[in-house]
Amino acid sequence: MVSKVITYGIIGGVAVGAIGFGVSHVAGNNKTEKVVTVGIVGTADNDLWKIAANTAKEKYNITLKTKQFTDYNQPNIALKNGSIDLNAYQNQVFLTNWNKANGHALKLIGRTVFTPLRFYDKNASKVSEVKDGQTIAVPNDATNEGRALQLLQSAGLIKIKAGVDLPTLKDIVENKKHLVIKEVAADQTPAAYKSAGAAVINTNFAKDAKIDLQSAIYVEPVTSTSNKWYIQFAATNKNVNKKLYKEVVRSFQTAKAEKWLEKTWGDAEQPAWTLK
Repeated sequence: MVSKVITYGIIGGVAVGAIGFGVSHVAGNNKTEKVVTVGIVGTADNDLWKIAANTAKEKYNITLKTKQFTDYNQPNIALKNGSIDLNAYQNQVFLTNWNKANGHALKLIGRTVFTPLRFYDKNASKVSEVKDGQTIAVPNDATNEGRALQLLQSAGLIKIKAGVDLPTLKDIVENKKHLVIKEVAADQTPAAYKSAGAAVINTNFAKDAKIDLQSAIYVEPVTSTSNKWYIQFAATNKNVNKKLYKEVVRSFQTAKAEKWLEKTWGDAEQPAWTLK
């Protein structure tokens, strides 16, 4: 996999980006420059990261870089092995599952955004119009698949065995419309939507694929337990309390970022640090 590092800087108050490959730590005036690289997934929020980079530079003299990945498997591996300093793409449920299989190496250190999952169907304008036998693509990683199936249940399309926190296809106990639920990699759900006609798609991948978010016929409901789905920064265990990384989190959680999110995405992507 090729991943891209984007460095944001400020010239005359305007953010500029220099694109390169790899991670650099620059020394000047006998002092090591404060450089932090954050792993992210997708490109739709690049302008949001520019805002964070401006704040990091102006307020804390931190050069903030982002390293873009195309799937959900790589950013935690990169963080664990030290090729990036932080990542910001996952929720608590995803990290809990990843940690179980990888030695509990990482911890969450601060909220970024909340993006409800959305269900799209080219052949329906509302859930009641979903056709019998319709194929629906869902993400195949444990967290997002379980979340997608719960969304389909809340939409009234299927029923899941009671008491299952992260259901899989085998936990579906009722499927009156004989839906064919197809598991694909999360980043492939937009392509599967185009071919299958229906899919549950993570917002970042829908945005990258230029899918109209308002075309979704059902949106994941926000409940008192939605905080487990908030996207957060993650760090290695030894760096959880590192001042430099806390400053990066604060650079992201600003009023300027909040305004950008509201103007750009409305309720499709919300500032999680303001939610209770």
